[in-house]
Amino acid sequence: MHDQTASHGLTQWHGTTIIGVKKNGKTVIAGDGQVSMGNTVMKPNARKVRRIGEGGPDKGKVIAGFAGATADAFTLFERLERKLEQYSGQLLRSAVELAKDWRTDKYLRNLEALMIVADEECLLVLTGNGDVLEPEGGITAIGSGGNYALSAARALDAYEEDAEVIARRAMAVAAEICVFTNDRVTVETI
Repeated sequence: MHDQTASHGLTQWHGTTIIGVKKNGKTVIAGDGQVSMGNTVMKPNARKVRRIGEGGPDKGKVIAGFAGATADAFTLFERLERKLEQYSGQLLRSAVELAKDWRTDKYLRNLEALMIVADEECLLVLTGNGDVLEPEGGITAIGSGGNYALSAARALDAYEEDAEVIARRAMAVAAEICVFTNDRVTVETI
């Protein structure tokens, strides 16, 4: 997602690093607070990780984080909430249906974002290609600092039992290396 110019020639705002860690019955999604437009930091304290469906019958049993174009991600959050309502809070089914729409719908197909979503049962990565991926080993990361956070988390996994500690330390490593990632971390836990 380093090409920050959309097909219409306008520079878009982008959010960056998100990590998901599932370990010992605890699932954590953490994200940094930086939103960039091109090479400029536009906002240092954005909230890119949140609970989904807090007003619905499931009352925040799903957590999600995004990397990519900010407005696009909010559209996807809203669509995921609707799918969760439609499919009685079943995250996997809702994610598959959202991914289908994302790939085939003319409007959604142009959205530039990736999402990590989780509930008590599963941790998933959703892409605009229609992919719904369940990471092997319970650790995944997306965004410009995603590979740094993923590497750090995998190295920590053998030595640390707490998913939140792994996620926070991995985000700290990504913030030290990636210029599009900062150390203002938001964490949601299930």
